[in-house]
Amino acid sequence: MGKYHFEEMNEEYLDKVLQIYTYYVFNTNATFHTQALTREEMRDIVFFDSERYKTFVIFEENDICGYVLITQYKKREAYNATAEVTIYLKPEFKGKGIGSMAVKYIEEYGKLQEMHVLIATICGQNEESIRLFEKNGYNKCAHYREVGQKFGQLLDIVAYQKIIS
Repeated sequence: MGKYHFEEMNEEYLDKVLQIYTYYVFNTNATFHTQALTREEMRDIVFFDSERYKTFVIFEENDICGYVLITQYKKREAYNATAEVTIYLKPEFKGKGIGSMAVKYIEEYGKLQEMHVLIATICGQNEESIRLFEKNGYNKCAHYREVGQKFGQLLDIVAYQKIIS
């Protein structure tokens, strides 16, 4: 991994992670939030009641450059071996292979948690994220048309999945 490493999310990293997410709220359609989140709202996104689900902060040496999380897909027992994966990087760290590194890292963590399927839910217009997951072996499994509105546009949602075990 070289100069990059992953650390489990803790309270100390919350402000930096919120800054990263806020960039995406105001500048992209990667998230369908349209208003800045509070620290409490961000805390609800990155901390989980179950030990199976976690957020990992990505560091380049001592600088936080992004985060990746694995979370519950749906709150029904039949989905216990399925999880959702999300990655956000600071814009200046995109295109350096960190996204693929994060996908591989979270897949390994998912296997340790006995996950069978990982799902990435992506804005249909977010070509960078779609390419990232396709490049890492995820296949498109759903397409919801015009389900979100942001920046005066109707936006699609696509889902990509990968069987990891």
